[in-house]
Order: sequence, then structure tokens, then C-alpha cells
Amino acid sequence: MAVPLIEQVKIQAQVLVPLVRALQSELGEERANALVRKAIGPLYRQYGEAWWAQGAGNFDRVLSTSFQRFASGEALDYQVVKRTPDTFDVNVTGCRYAKFYQELGEPELGFLLTCSADFSLAEGFAGVELTRTQTIMQGAAHCDFRFKLKQAQP
Repeated sequence: MAVPLIEQVKIQAQVLVPLVRALQSELGEERANALVRKAIGPLYRQYGEAWWAQGAGNFDRVLSTSFQRFASGEALDYQVVKRTPDTFDVNVTGCRYAKFYQELGEPELGFLLTCSADFSLAEGFAGVELTRTQTIMQGAAHCDFRFKLKQAQP
């Protein structure tokens, strides 16, 4: 049985939180955070590419399955608010990832290590664009994920 992503995040945080804090202390927060994003971005993009391939490039299937993966282990409460052949809009209304990092007293690192990776993951979905303007991790009432299938250019 696969380990739910929420549990993987909790395990990773045991190493990543002190590591990122040490990098921030040595390099400054801005430079350290940029380095962390540069380091983890390609990994999440590869996950996106693999998930896209597993879903045979089917936009709806890939996005539905992705949210199911992130929600496993009761990690997310979410609602699909719009679903068309080229749009998949989701509001996350409950997030145990955010709760975990808030309990650690590290919501800004939760955003860096978890939420920021959403865009890299979406880059792995061929021809899909993600827009998100707010997150629970940063204090909003919900996260607003808006995925759009880009139209082929003539």
C-alpha cells in the first residue's frame, strides 16, 4: 500500500525544515528559498510528467487523479467548482498540510516546500496552465486552483 502524500510530507519535514532554516541562516532567506525552489522544482515537474503519462494525457483524468492523490489520508477537503473539457477549477477548503506546518510553527516553510511545488508539478502536465491566487497555508479561507488546457497554437 502506498504511503499517502501527507505522511510523506511529514516525514520529509523532519529533515527539510532544519535544513532550510540552516540555509536561511547562512545564505539569507531570499537566496536560500530560491535555492530550495530551484532544487525541488525539477523533481515535482518530473512527477507531473509521470502523472500526465499515467493518465494518457487525458486532462480531466490527470487532474482528478492528482487531487485524489493529494487528498489521500484525509489530507484535503476540496470541491470541484468548474469542470469542462479544457477547465478544471478546484477550491481546497480544508488542508492538513497547512495544519501540520502551522502546528510546527512553520507555515512559511510549508508554503515553500509544499504549495510552491504545485506550479512545478503543473508544468509537467503538457499544455496545462495553473493559476492560484491564495492558499490556506498563507492564511486564506481556501486555495483556489484553476487549471486550463492551453489551446494549440496555429
